[in-house]
Amino acid sequence: MGKKSIRENKNIYQTSREALEYTREKAGELMEYVSADRIEKIESGKSLPHPDEIITMAECYKNPLLRNYYCTHECPIGQIHADKLELKDLSQIVLEILSSLNAFEHEKMDLVDITVDGEITEDEYEQFAKIKTELDAVAVSVKNLELWLDQTIANGKIDRKTINEALSQLKE
Repeated sequence: MGKKSIRENKNIYQTSREALEYTREKAGELMEYVSADRIEKIESGKSLPHPDEIITMAECYKNPLLRNYYCTHECPIGQIHADKLELKDLSQIVLEILSSLNAFEHEKMDLVDITVDGEITEDEYEQFAKIKTELDAVAVSVKNLELWLDQTIANGKIDRKTINEALSQLKE
């Protein structure tokens, strides 16, 4: 059995592993191709993780937020394009979605009027920016819902196969 870390300022990768009481050796065994030494380098900040390692860690540590953290903090492209997500309660997410959609409802016709001619004129920039901000809020809320679903699946409260079957039936 490995010794318990007393290090301060642990990163999200280490705290996620320790939350499950996994030693680096145990985590390395579960992840197969990510060794305990490699885990130590990632946790100590000596080496940045690779995207495939993050995907594996997120699954092994039952923490899908690791994927978003990596994208928004360590990936140069994600730092520009990815939204920072938070793990929230389902009720809070639903209320945020409804609030965002309600705010957008008031702007829907303005969006049509602004874009009907295929261009946005200078006098329309401010209104368009406001509408885009409201749509961005909807998008972040939907991504938070996806994160909640991934976390709920990781915790074993929803069966991945069952939800995927239900989603495929909707696409047919």
